[in-house]
Amino acid sequence: MDRRIYFLMIISFVIGMVELIISGILDLIAEDLNVSIGQAGLLITVFALIFAVASPILLVMTAKIERKRLMLVCLYIFLIGCIVTVFAPTYSILFLGRIILALSGALLIILCLVMAPSLAGEQYKGRAIGIVSMGVSASLVLGVPIGLILGNSFGWRAPFVVITALTALSIIGVHLLMGRIEPKPQIPLRQQLAAFKNHKITLGLTTTFLYMTGHSIMYSYFKPYLEATTNFNANWISIIYLIFGFAAVCGGGIGGVMADSLGSRKTMVISLAIFSGLFFVFPYTTDIFPVFIVILIVWGILSWAISPAMQSYLIENAPESSEIQQSLNNSALHLGVAAGSVIGAGIVDTLSITVNPIAAGILIFFSFITVVLSVSSKSKTLYKPKSAN
Repeated sequence: MDRRIYFLMIISFVIGMVELIISGILDLIAEDLNVSIGQAGLLITVFALIFAVASPILLVMTAKIERKRLMLVCLYIFLIGCIVTVFAPTYSILFLGRIILALSGALLIILCLVMAPSLAGEQYKGRAIGIVSMGVSASLVLGVPIGLILGNSFGWRAPFVVITALTALSIIGVHLLMGRIEPKPQIPLRQQLAAFKNHKITLGLTTTFLYMTGHSIMYSYFKPYLEATTNFNANWISIIYLIFGFAAVCGGGIGGVMADSLGSRKTMVISLAIFSGLFFVFPYTTDIFPVFIVILIVWGILSWAISPAMQSYLIENAPESSEIQQSLNNSALHLGVAAGSVIGAGIVDTLSITVNPIAAGILIFFSFITVVLSVSSKSKTLYKPKSAN
């Protein structure tokens, strides 16, 4: 395995931390900049929406640019966004910093995902995507506690000072470690979008959206769910989050290995079948601690094990537009996070937080149906590059 893939994982971790790292310090931001908690929360919303929408558009716009050069440009822009955030004197400037970070970060994550398979070769394609996915999952899962610890100890700007330093080191690393990576031959956008006529692709992207929506319905409100249904104190809840985080980080790598050994189709079908059933039994495990921990670990692993298999599946079915498919899959994932948070909030406000696991299980069961329909569909790849003479 090319060691540069692990460097891409580190970059994806640094970039990914920015999205949710402020979740635990919204109160500190609101107090310092004299805004409400709701306004501070918009800093998360604007990032997620821009991240989801911008990545496929920017990927198409930059399709002809050599990959190392493009990554460096994006990293320098990301560094500017970090500096703006650290020194933001007002909410408006901080909001601008979030926009800069989201635009550059969206393309950087996709670049890491599309460069990794090129470095790994065909044999380890799924594993390479899984390694990068471990960086993304680690950042999303560990970003909140990291931001909480640093923010409470040194102020809300401290986490972004750390990210600024890590971004600067990443820039140095790209200069020293990464060689030139030429972009794939450009396929007209109309031909790339024609892949949507392939039901395997559209159902695959729908699967990503549905399972991540289900996962987010539960994960976004996991702490209040534990407080409402268990007797765990604050220390135990922190330990539970750490256990989940470790399992989720491992899940990306496990999913990549499974995709290479079992195949992407079997990996997705088996994982989603277990994932959907898990939440229906989840409410009955909170009083049986050993069983609860096992279910928690399985949930953490599956939450990120499906993504590498889906990425490999999309590449297999639309190789001519693999980069845009990976970008759209990433967008579907982040839109699922946003949708799950909104749906979960509605359930908590109108029904009961104890309903969240059932709602999560239903959404993930729908994703199981869409993935079965996708893998059993007879749609073929619509375009194949001409072979060289």
